[in-house]
Amino acid sequence: MESPVATYVSAVRSFSELVRTVPENRWSGPGLGEWDLRSLIGHASRSLTTVMTYIDNSADAEDIASPEQYYVRVKELSSVLGADEILERGRQAGADLGDDPVASVDALAKAVLERLGAGEDRRIRVIGGLGIRLHSYLPTRTFELAVHGLDIAAAAGVPYTPPDDVLVESTLLAARIAVALGDGATVLRALTGRISLPGGYSVV
Repeated sequence: MESPVATYVSAVRSFSELVRTVPENRWSGPGLGEWDLRSLIGHASRSLTTVMTYIDNSADAEDIASPEQYYVRVKELSSVLGADEILERGRQAGADLGDDPVASVDALAKAVLERLGAGEDRRIRVIGGLGIRLHSYLPTRTFELAVHGLDIAAAAGVPYTPPDDVLVESTLLAARIAVALGDGATVLRALTGRISLPGGYSVV
């Protein structure tokens, strides 16, 4: 299996390539939920900007021990942040892409990969001031790029499949999140055709 750093690099490059295929007339059209496509792409691009921000925020303690625990904590924090704030962050991130959003995403991708370098593992401070190791945080960003990459492709009407390494890591993480949330048996039974997942079920 690829390292978390290599898989994140693969996800960033794939995301940047996907954005280049988005038709110009789709950017202001529907994206996901209340986001238009620009806002959805802006939200996904935060998986680049947050890495650049957090990589310099060192943490003394490791409050979160794994990518799946990160999502459990984020679920708790989301009740504090509120849906409106999350929506607005996506809209603002979309607006921040400016007049040439494709070039902006390309620039962000180049910048984060240069800043990441070899991706030496270290404790970093993320949302809520919580400490997590970089190699535990990066899979959460790969997951976001994979899931929202598929959302973007569906909204834009363009073909897209994330790279195999990205799909493998993201699908495994989704299963681990389900287990951490106490839904592991349900998801396993659904994946093996025994039952269907409840309508609207999501691990995030």
